[in-house]
Amino acid sequence: MRSAVRRLFLVFAAFLLLSSFSTKANDDDDDFSEFDDEIEVEIDEEQSADEQKTSEQEESIYEETLDGDLGEDGVEEEEDDPFADEEEFEGYEKDKKASKSKTEPDLKIIKTTAAMRSSWDAYVLEMLMIGGLLVYALNFIAGRSKNARLATAWYQAHREILEANFSVVGDDGASAECDGGTVMKQTENVFSLWCSGRQCCEGMLVEIKLLKRQDLVSVLGQMLKPSSDSVTLSIQLGDGDMDSFVFAVVPSRIASRLQKEFHDLSNYCSEKRSGDKYGLPSSYVILSETSEVITSILNAQIIQEINKYEGIFESLHISDQYMGLKEPSNENQDSSTPNTPPKAQKLINFTFNVPGKGRITTNHMGMMRPLVGMALRSIDRVRAIKLTKDAAEKAMKRRTKAAEVYWKQTHAQRQEAAQQRREEKRRAEKEKIMEENDPVKARKMEEREHKKAMKRMQPRMKQLKVKMA
Repeated sequence: MRSAVRRLFLVFAAFLLLSSFSTKANDDDDDFSEFDDEIEVEIDEEQSADEQKTSEQEESIYEETLDGDLGEDGVEEEEDDPFADEEEFEGYEKDKKASKSKTEPDLKIIKTTAAMRSSWDAYVLEMLMIGGLLVYALNFIAGRSKNARLATAWYQAHREILEANFSVVGDDGASAECDGGTVMKQTENVFSLWCSGRQCCEGMLVEIKLLKRQDLVSVLGQMLKPSSDSVTLSIQLGDGDMDSFVFAVVPSRIASRLQKEFHDLSNYCSEKRSGDKYGLPSSYVILSETSEVITSILNAQIIQEINKYEGIFESLHISDQYMGLKEPSNENQDSSTPNTPPKAQKLINFTFNVPGKGRITTNHMGMMRPLVGMALRSIDRVRAIKLTKDAAEKAMKRRTKAAEVYWKQTHAQRQEAAQQRREEKRRAEKEKIMEENDPVKARKMEEREHKKAMKRMQPRMKQLKVKMA
């Protein structure tokens, strides 16, 4: 212990000696700095005296040159002009030059900035752009990896219940053998999982729609307007797995929009019923084609789970006429190609929201396990629902009427498109007549068009053949 203290004392003493030597050297330098200032002052005085002498010499030389150019009267003597002879050169006039002034020209030196600057201030914009690109690239890598981890976490959390209901879970469809366990990536934020091998259904497609965490613009928008990740279960049923009815439980804030966008909801579910009447939260409404299926689907267990997980449960859609969203009307559709209606599917569609409003971890992905079990139990429940004879006949009439309305709409669209093409053809023919330079050909073309128009205006006569006995 004493040796260690002694060593520290020696080091401290050496440090003090070094600092004292350095201060002494600095003092010596300061002593000679006074003489340096005096030498600099003397050099400046000598340079100013030399500059003054040179300026006086230049002024004297300039005055001598002026005295030599001027005459006795102080006027500049004219030099002999070789073109001054009027006999040889006619019309030549010599311009009189003004005498030079004795004042020196007023020269102004403008201070300008250097064209090339070596400071980093000239590259601020470039540095900002490079920094923005680096931030976007880092956010893309981090967001993509997080979405992949969340999709894998959802599969691991629900793997047991999915394998208990389906023989193949996670088939990629590429290999001949169904290995399973594959979560397919559709985009950087959309993942899908296909399950098959269960009675009463052809298969189930799980779509995990996560937020665009790989997009920096979407991340900034998420801060201003938070939204949730969603998981959709689309269960495809066979032809004999359900009766003819359409049923949906949707949030009241989007019920009107869904009725306008979906084919089956707009054609068969015009009436909205409040969820309070059937024990559901007030934020949901029921869209049903017939009232018979409401109590059959919404039993006590389903109502209890919806009430318990109100923030996670988004919607339920059961339909035998599911055709997806309505396509926008195409005015330029070709009438020669028949417009067939989209094929209807029998489908059960559940949509769940991941809790957390985007700020989620892998633990949040397993919180919807009870709702996934409810969706799988609904397959057998929908198969067991049987409509009465009267309700089944009314459902068939509504479907026949909807098909007739669809064909009438498509026929009217084809007629409108054909009429528009005829008008364009007539307009092109009139322009061709107007551009014709020969009046004889133009008159013949007008007569030909007039005959065609009169022929179209004549009523069509039907010829009947009668056989005499």
